[in-house]
Amino acid sequence: MIFAVKIGFLDVRWIDVLDILFVAVLLYQVYKLLKGSVAVRVLIGFLVLYLIYLIVRAAEMNMLAGILGQFMGVGVLAAIIIFSTEIRKFLLLLGKTTFRQNDLFQAIMIWRKKEGKEIMNVSPIIEATKQLSSTNTGALIVMSRNSELKFYADSGDLLGAFVSKRLLISIFNKYSPLHDGAVIIFNGEIVAARCILPVTERDLPAHFGMRHRAALGMSEATDTLILTISEETGQMSIARNGVLDDNISIPEIRKRINSYLLETEKNKNPRATTVEPEDLEVAS
Repeated sequence: MIFAVKIGFLDVRWIDVLDILFVAVLLYQVYKLLKGSVAVRVLIGFLVLYLIYLIVRAAEMNMLAGILGQFMGVGVLAAIIIFSTEIRKFLLLLGKTTFRQNDLFQAIMIWRKKEGKEIMNVSPIIEATKQLSSTNTGALIVMSRNSELKFYADSGDLLGAFVSKRLLISIFNKYSPLHDGAVIIFNGEIVAARCILPVTERDLPAHFGMRHRAALGMSEATDTLILTISEETGQMSIARNGVLDDNISIPEIRKRINSYLLETEKNKNPRATTVEPEDLEVAS
């Protein structure tokens, strides 16, 4: 055998280096598919546990290796159960995608050059929010900074249009066929409208409707910021990381959106309240 390097008790061959490279490419592609979803954290947890198992087994720590080995024996089944939704959606996506239509071949190349992203102009969103709130027009807007949320976008109508005040107002007009559902915005573009979002299973007070439940559910499942406008009161709410802040002012909304897009929001807003039955009260 031809060895590349020897590290202690490990004899690393050139074929091992190639094996590691292929696995790294595969994991990177899986990460890109799950990026923006809470499933990424679960995947990282599985990988860390598996790495510990390999180290323990290589070090011949038989007792700990036996315990971890029993867990890893059912790891594939557990992963299928946990990622059942993502697996089903991914297979459906592959079933209706061709290499020519969506540049699938280019998407799997990690060395594909990416264009630089500019900071999104939030003024059209703010201006549209003002008018929608003043007329008590219900709205649900999802903003993403690192993923176009293709799985959720495919549940609605794909638009691919630049964000504008008039377009957002037109979409959420109660006579528009696109008003029922959510709008997904990524990189200054309205990716899709009339999208279906996951609904939270947590108990909410009666004054929170389905838009708020969908906004909270989306914030629990993905790394996004969701803006909600109540159809009954016109009040504006923001959901982020499983936290729902109700009755937000326009300046505060602009600040939250900019902080989210710039990834500079390090501390939780002191006004934010977790959605628990004893804590959910409308801010005065």
